[in-house]
Amino acid sequence: MRRWITSFYWPLAVGSVLLSFLGIVIIQSAGLHTSAALFEYKRQELYTVLGIALMLGFSYFDYRIWQRWAPGIYALNLVLLLVILVAGHRALGAQRWISLGPLGTFQPSEPAKLFLAISIAAILCRGQYRRLRDLWLPLVAAGIPMLLILRQPDLGTMLVILAILSVQLFFGLPDVRHFALFLGSVIAAAVFTVGTNFILKPFQKARLLVFLNPKLDPQGAGYSLHQAKIAVGNGGWFGRGLHQGTQTQLNFVPEHSTDFIFTVLGEELGFAGALLLLGLYALIFLGGIRAMLFARDRFGFLLAAGLVTMFVFHIMVNVGMTVGIMPITGIPLPLVSFGGSSVLTNYAAIGILLNIYAQKDRTVLGNA
Repeated sequence: MRRWITSFYWPLAVGSVLLSFLGIVIIQSAGLHTSAALFEYKRQELYTVLGIALMLGFSYFDYRIWQRWAPGIYALNLVLLLVILVAGHRALGAQRWISLGPLGTFQPSEPAKLFLAISIAAILCRGQYRRLRDLWLPLVAAGIPMLLILRQPDLGTMLVILAILSVQLFFGLPDVRHFALFLGSVIAAAVFTVGTNFILKPFQKARLLVFLNPKLDPQGAGYSLHQAKIAVGNGGWFGRGLHQGTQTQLNFVPEHSTDFIFTVLGEELGFAGALLLLGLYALIFLGGIRAMLFARDRFGFLLAAGLVTMFVFHIMVNVGMTVGIMPITGIPLPLVSFGGSSVLTNYAAIGILLNIYAQKDRTVLGNA
């Protein structure tokens, strides 16, 4: 226990908790004039407490246990994603949730990101992958869950998993030419997807067109982006103050406690609040990088790389879509957006990063 406490990387843990507290404040302000305000506010407090407990638990147990359990974790991931397709709860035009009755809903695609990061890291540690034909295993292992998630449809989460896979392959493959071929294939697939109607749903294609031309449909597909940019612009340097944002309090911005929560922060706390948020995220990023650099083995390094990518991609896309420099994909802001599945997954990931870093004194990077 003493060793665990002395090797605990406090900036990462404290930064994560402060982000949650900031998120709770913003959620309370965002929902001040909605019937769901008290529900979301109290639920997020509960999710945060459970998440912190999960973080502490995961930070205590040796991360290498996940490598041994990787096959079972992968199987569990597939089962949960298949259950969604058969008996998932449908809302907002998507079938992404499992109903838990009075406990709310559970979104399997959230922990799927963590499960895939563990699975791909474990797979890449099983062989040398010096031949191109050896790549079929990690690609198929990631491809099946990605297709199941895309079927929900949840393009945003699929892109997060693709980003995790890409970074883990970049660090895990010994031949950079193999990674270049993989990257080229991804780009070709993206061009094909955008240019055809085989994969993208109509609303997804409309979002992409609005991103390319924000004035295309300001009252329809472009409404969310238009209102979000107004809200952030209203904030100025120090914001209008909590509960004082007109776009937020009058419900002009949709989903302002989840996907568009950054607009609430931007409008009510301004540029200063946005800097505070990004500063706290910087603690997570630096803590994750330290975990990568001090990882005791190849699995720890690749797992940390995947988890850092998960956080960075979420932050870049969520903030970017709010200010109009990224397409709208419905990706939550880590530890800030309302949602139990997301909060618990993020805290579990942080706990794993803490454990990877905590074992730095026993580094054996000869096989990394």
